[in-house]
Amino acid sequence: MKFPSHPKALLLAAIIAGHLTLLTSATQAAEDTRTVIALDPDERTLVLAEMRAFLQSVQVITQSLSADDLTKAAAAGRQVGVAQAAEVPDTLKAKLPMGFRKLGSATHHAFDELALDAEQLGDANHALGQLAALLGNCVACHAAYRIETAQ
Repeated sequence: MKFPSHPKALLLAAIIAGHLTLLTSATQAAEDTRTVIALDPDERTLVLAEMRAFLQSVQVITQSLSADDLTKAAAAGRQVGVAQAAEVPDTLKAKLPMGFRKLGSATHHAFDELALDAEQLGDANHALGQLAALLGNCVACHAAYRIETAQ
């Protein structure tokens, strides 16, 4: 391969090389610094299923609030309230970091509070504000932790 020897061609080649280097470094994934929670496959499946249940409830709550159906929103919130947390085995709870457990517990309680307020207050805007705060827990948890299968 013959490289250009003309000064403008060399300058252009250097600029292109520099841009490719910047593009490559910009597209490389940043190191994931979240805390790893290493669980057995069955435990990981259980935790991820609980998170999917949260998300499904959020979807039903959102849809219900947009239709001003607070009864349905309350039922969806209650499905993932504190009663669901009681189903988690103690052996699994012992493996979870305290911060993760606190966020999880606060989230279960927030779903129950949303359900109770939806029933008692009948205010979709209030419930929507509660849902926004509740989703803050989800964002904080996903920003801080990642679940992996124990090796």
